[in-house]
Amino acid sequence: MKKIIPVLLLLVAAGAAAWWFDLPQRLGWQTGEETEFRLYGNVDIRQVSLGFRVEGRISDMLVDEGDSVKSGAVLARLDARPYQYAVRSAEADVAGRRAALDKLKAGPRPTEIAQTRASYNASLADLENAELALTRARQLRPQGTISQAAFDQAMAARAMAAARSEAAHEALKLIEEGSRKEDIAVAEAQLQAAEAALASARTALEDTELRAPNNGIVLSRVREKGAIVSPADSVLVLSLTEPVWVRTYIAEPDLGRIHPGMKALVTSDTRPDAPSEGTVGFISPVAEFTPKSVETPELRTDLVYRLRVVIDKPGKDLRQGMPVTVRFPSLSAEPR
Repeated sequence: MKKIIPVLLLLVAAGAAAWWFDLPQRLGWQTGEETEFRLYGNVDIRQVSLGFRVEGRISDMLVDEGDSVKSGAVLARLDARPYQYAVRSAEADVAGRRAALDKLKAGPRPTEIAQTRASYNASLADLENAELALTRARQLRPQGTISQAAFDQAMAARAMAAARSEAAHEALKLIEEGSRKEDIAVAEAQLQAAEAALASARTALEDTELRAPNNGIVLSRVREKGAIVSPADSVLVLSLTEPVWVRTYIAEPDLGRIHPGMKALVTSDTRPDAPSEGTVGFISPVAEFTPKSVETPELRTDLVYRLRVVIDKPGKDLRQGMPVTVRFPSLSAEPR
């Protein structure tokens, strides 16, 4: 037993020494032997949940999990027949509104004006006959040849003929003036509303096709053919190929050494000899406590700044959450 205790103490001391000398490397510190500044972080790739903007029944699912898709590619379709009928109805409404507007702008046809003028001339002839009849009645009444009732009837007939003639005259002036500006404005507004409804119907028809917003890989196929979906339902989950960036953190003493636009090399454990070129794209203006991914008992109260390094030409070897090393060859390593 007395021989075992010194051996155990020696092993504990050796382990503590190894942990202490390896601590700078694990925490992102640099040693005097290194020649470049390094940070450690994880790959971040955007994901998007895709769904239809309109409701309906899924008629086709054209991709499966793991498929690579290009921007604009059709991924799924809804049954488009209800939306096709809506487009046809809206097109018919637009056609009717446009015809009504054209009719108002064109005004009455020459034959319509001629017909109205003929009606006015006929009313003038009726008025003339009524006046002649009233004149004869006035001449005959004093002699008692006609009764008072006949005379009153002639008076009324003349008044009615005059009223009809005046109405026919006003109708002729109205048709000769053509359509009112207010009526044309109302018809134009109605046509614009019908055209907007048609555009909305066509947009809804286009939305029956679900297209990829960017290049990416299908992560999840949430719905299947035949399912009834609403605009709030996710149908597919897509992992975008670009942009790809590295999320890392830099301590306050080194903050002045990094600036947006600075070039960096990013390497992973799987391919340490094939670095990817990156550019510093974002440095958080707000300090935060060391995140759990790099937290140690000695650094729990240290403040760091979040840093984003955008990969210029990301390859397929960089995946979500992968730990990577960010190197800045233009900066020499300095112990902190």
